Amino acid sequence: MNTLDAIETRRSIKHYDPEHVMPEEDLAELIRLTKLAPSSFNMQNYRLLVVRDKELRAQIRAAAWDQAHVTDASVLFILCGDINSHLADPSDYWSHAPQEVQDMLGPMIKTFYEGKDQLIRDEAIRSSALAGMTLMLAAKGMGYDSCPMVGFDPEKVSELIKLPDGYVLSFMVPVGKLAKDAWDRGARLPDEKVVAYDTF
Repeated sequence: MNTLDAIETRRSIKHYDPEHVMPEEDLAELIRLTKLAPSSFNMQNYRLLVVRDKELRAQIRAAAWDQAHVTDASVLFILCGDINSHLADPSDYWSHAPQEVQDMLGPMIKTFYEGKDQLIRDEAIRSSALAGMTLMLAAKGMGYDSCPMVGFDPEKVSELIKLPDGYVLSFMVPVGKLAKDAWDRGARLPDEKVVAYDTF
C-alpha cells in the first residue's frame, strides 16, 4: 500500500479481533517505522510504551470509559513525551553528524528551550503526535488498523503505567486486525473554514 492509499483508507477503528496476536517481527517493524517520525532537533522526545499485558490493559480499559478496543486490539501503544530531552547530550541523536555540528547544536538547543516550560511541553506533545501519526499510517500500510484515543483518565493511566516524572502522557493508539468496519467517514469542513493563505 502506498502512502496516499494509507492516508485515504486509514480510519479510527473501534472493533478488533481479540484473538489476533501480532507477530514479533510485525511489532518490531512497526516500532522501527514509527521511529522514523520527525522531531525538533531530531531529539526524538517521544516515548512509545507497548502494552501487551492483559491484566494491565483491563485496568487501563476501566480508566478509559470501558472502551473495548483498549483490550481487544493486538497491541496498545501509549504515546508520551519526554520534557527533559533538550538536556540530553546531542551526540545521543546526532552521532552521525560531524563533530562541529554536534558542538553547535548543544548550545543552540539549550538556548532555544531554556526557561520555556510551555514550549518544552508543547514540543513533547508535538513530537509524540508526529510519532503517533507515523505509527497509524505505518500500521495501515502493514495491514493493521488503529485508533487514536484521548478518552481516558490521564492521571489514572499515568499511575497504572508508572509514568516517570519528566514525562507527559499524550494519547493512546490501539493497533490490531479489524473486526467491524468504521462508521461512514465524518464530514470534513470546507476549505474556507480550515485553510487560509498568507495571513488570517
